[in-house]
Amino acid sequence: PLKETRGTAVIYVLQWRCCNPETSALRNFLTLKASTQPRCGNLCGYQKASSAPWDLAVPEELPAAGTGGKVFSAYFSKLTRERRAVSGPPRSSDPTGPVEHLSPADLFIAVKTTGRYHRQRLELLLDTWISRNMPQTYVFTDGEDEKLRKRIGAHLINTNCSQAHNRQALSCKMSLEYDAFISSGKKWFCHVDDDNYLNTGSLLKLLSQYSHTQDVYIGRPSLERPIEATERPGTDEMKQVRFWFATGGAGFCLSRGLSLKMKPWASDGTFMTTAEHIRLPDDCTVGYIVEALLGVSLIRSGLFHSHLENLGLVSDIHNQVTLSYGTVDNSRNIVNVKGPFSIEEDPTRFRSVHCLLYPDTPWCPGPWRL
Repeated sequence: PLKETRGTAVIYVLQWRCCNPETSALRNFLTLKASTQPRCGNLCGYQKASSAPWDLAVPEELPAAGTGGKVFSAYFSKLTRERRAVSGPPRSSDPTGPVEHLSPADLFIAVKTTGRYHRQRLELLLDTWISRNMPQTYVFTDGEDEKLRKRIGAHLINTNCSQAHNRQALSCKMSLEYDAFISSGKKWFCHVDDDNYLNTGSLLKLLSQYSHTQDVYIGRPSLERPIEATERPGTDEMKQVRFWFATGGAGFCLSRGLSLKMKPWASDGTFMTTAEHIRLPDDCTVGYIVEALLGVSLIRSGLFHSHLENLGLVSDIHNQVTLSYGTVDNSRNIVNVKGPFSIEEDPTRFRSVHCLLYPDTPWCPGPWRL
């Protein structure tokens, strides 16, 4: 079976950051030391590793220097006081007809990547689906790249987050994705990874079944049961919470109406604070805010796909929202699709999928149709 590992047991130091909206610069505002880097769903204790004061850019509710863990816990208690109970499985998407007419301009698409994958993964996306969706697509990475900057300009967002693939680095990027979406004024926020193919036609068809002013959180869980986590409502208290989350590896979308309600736990760097509060990665933290704090259920959609599933079983390619690829036991995990390119020429099958969807693409060798 496919497993999703969310960390390893190591000693590490957390460097919290927040975003200065005027300069888009990241500033450190707290250093924490934790005993372990847990797997998703575990909680380990932490203590302040320095006496450095809180940065002035954080929300006023956060504690000042020297006030200690009691005030920090009180901050989260204040935010979660009105939380509604969540139970039951996520809702399933069951389109009944368009509710709202949408165009690509209504989307804010965030692609998360890292410097080491700019050539290996990102260039493939730029050649395929991003090439038709550049105006609404923004690439969030962790370092400057002159070649990439020349190609996509201001649509490359250098977050200055760590290049490590850990909870802190992932949450740092997601925090800036969220803030950029809120500032954009767009109707829908959609997050994908750099190993996803996004079919925006299918995405628009799916999202048109909902109003962007409603509370909509749609994607695909990677687990068959809610995740369990531990939060701390008080200094000496520990409370178990259970909630569903859409795996970031398959992509997910949030309506603007719901995103605005997330602001107390997600805006201006507080997303990272929330992630550390429950010791979870970025996609789990989104689910925690939406389901456990706001009481809104995830809408499960089978149109989103990650490398954590058997992609060879995916059919009806032209109606899927996202696709992915990976390797399992030294075997390729890819969609089973015929196309103009061989496996050797197109090991991810993304180029073949793109030519099937858009046969007029100049580099496609012939008229291919689904």
